[in-house]
Amino acid sequence: MIETGLRDKVVIVTGGAAGIGKATARRFAREGCRVASWDVKDATPEDGGLFQKVDTGDPGAVDQAVREVAARWGAIHVLVNNAGILRDGQLVKYKDGAVAGLMSDEQFDAVINVNLKGVFVCARAVVPHMIAGGGGVILNASSVVGLYGNFGQTNYVAAKAGLIGMTRVWARELGKYQIRVNAVAPGFIATDMVRSMPEKILESMRDHTPLGRLGEPEDIADAYLWLASDAAAFVTGAVISVDGGVVTGT
Repeated sequence: MIETGLRDKVVIVTGGAAGIGKATARRFAREGCRVASWDVKDATPEDGGLFQKVDTGDPGAVDQAVREVAARWGAIHVLVNNAGILRDGQLVKYKDGAVAGLMSDEQFDAVINVNLKGVFVCARAVVPHMIAGGGGVILNASSVVGLYGNFGQTNYVAAKAGLIGMTRVWARELGKYQIRVNAVAPGFIATDMVRSMPEKILESMRDHTPLGRLGEPEDIADAYLWLASDAAAFVTGAVISVDGGVVTGT
């Protein structure tokens, strides 16, 4: 059995109320970590953990939540930037010789604010605590669409591609403080939202995945756990696709 070195570590998981975030908070809690779950929706904390209602796009709320975590447990060792939203739409929808729709400023700004700026805000608040504690791990939720694009997701793809760039910048900037920064790029994951889609769409997702199935939230949680662990002590600036081979199959 691999020794993760994570017992009693303090972990913040954003977007921890459901789906991948909830599975991630639970996985770190099982490893003996002290987990603070953040979300804009109400949730129950993991055993011995903490739930905080936090909008990651709000710098004041994030700073306050970080202070509370540090005051409670004295340190912050791992930040999992998992929170994200969707506001899909085509840049320009053209039908019957006329413009039928446009991606709105609200659609674009909302996704960038949560999925990109929110990650920046959280990392900025947490890094001083990691430096003071002698190191840490930041994990960013990108997506396979950040690697190859996706129809109708200008805003989402821009954010997820931007996270890859930020991950590599921070790996360079923060390595001297023994802070490792990596990104995970999930493929089609069977969250409650995805499972609610029509069976025809789910079948198409499975058909595009060489392993022939959708991923489970726990598949991503396990990847986060490994990247945060001592087993990945020499891994930083990496983007790990956890997608059942979907990029290969594209």
